[in-house]
Amino acid sequence: QVQLVESGGGLVLAGGSLRLSCAASGRTFSSYFMGWFRQAPGKEREFVASINWSGADTYYAESVKGRFTISRDKAKNSVYLQMNSLKPEDTAVYYCAAVQAGSTWERGYWGQGTQVTVSS
Repeated sequence: QVQLVESGGGLVLAGGSLRLSCAASGRTFSSYFMGWFRQAPGKEREFVASINWSGADTYYAESVKGRFTISRDKAKNSVYLQMNSLKPEDTAVYYCAAVQAGSTWERGYWGQGTQVTVSS
């Protein structure tokens, strides 16, 4: 059974940092794109960052560029999101996702999410 399990969320003051982790199990994700999405209350889910299978290419939403860093450890089947200079508008449930090249995120694997709350 394929599972993506996020961890590392919590409550932090504005300007602080958090590191989210996503552990994948049930299959090898070394050839998958991995990504992070978030959904704030009353808003649609939005893309945050993604990384290709080799880790050489990364992509970020404009709102997090320069503050967030995505990375992956293929040996551990894990992906990470280092979040610095957090703002109250970063408050959301953060989801980890995995997708094969050529497919869409909606058809990929998703975790259950981890809450990130940034207080001002």
